[in-house]
Amino acid sequence: MTQQVRLDRDGGLAVLTVDAPPLNLYTASLQSSLASAIGELEAEPARALLIRAEGKIVSGGVDVSLFDAQGSPAEAKVLFDEMLAVPDRIAALPFPTVFAAHGLCLTWAFEVAVACDVILAAERAKFGLVEKVVGLTPTMGGTQRLAARAGVGRAKEFVMTGDTYDAATLERWNVVNRVLPSEGFDDAARAFARRLAEGPTRAHAATKRVLDHFSAGGVPEANAHITTIAAELFETEDLRNAVKSFLADGPGKATFSGR
Repeated sequence: MTQQVRLDRDGGLAVLTVDAPPLNLYTASLQSSLASAIGELEAEPARALLIRAEGKIVSGGVDVSLFDAQGSPAEAKVLFDEMLAVPDRIAALPFPTVFAAHGLCLTWAFEVAVACDVILAAERAKFGLVEKVVGLTPTMGGTQRLAARAGVGRAKEFVMTGDTYDAATLERWNVVNRVLPSEGFDDAARAFARRLAEGPTRAHAATKRVLDHFSAGGVPEANAHITTIAAELFETEDLRNAVKSFLADGPGKATFSGR
């Protein structure tokens, strides 16, 4: 893995940092680095993942020369399939994923953000899918994942205008989960992600599975699977120990190992 992407471990928390100055543009090299980092997380799961970026902005988007290099629709589809795999693999990770946006967050970075479970944004952060400037529509799942969070009408507005939207607006749209002060944002994001990493990781994975079923088929689809998914948690040390802790010492005293 090149230094464009770093994957650090702090106990159960993994921190994936994009550091490709000056604009953290999406290139073939960055794509390869992201894929390698995700592969490490798939092979050796963390208890939670924080995705963040260095620099003044999260990303200025995709290096347009990547599109210019495509000689045909068939070639472009190969590229787009590889690009789409990045957020898809992040979404499939069996532990909580948190995206921290401290500044401008365009195109691919926003599409990775909406693939995460929780989006934290600094007050100064702005977001946009601006592919219309090159006559393209977003290809990494951002349109449909935005629609899942904010509705089809908002997704159409966001993509078709190509405007940038501030953190407060996207919090109101239910896209951003929390807007935090810009001062101390990185520390606050790490603390939030670390709290998830210290929780019942297997239960969090079960929550993600239930909501995947909901996304696929609504409440009836989720209901068809929830009892099996929940019952499987009785195989975990976390549930058994937390129940005993509750009965012995009351609520909120249990600690979790992720097993």
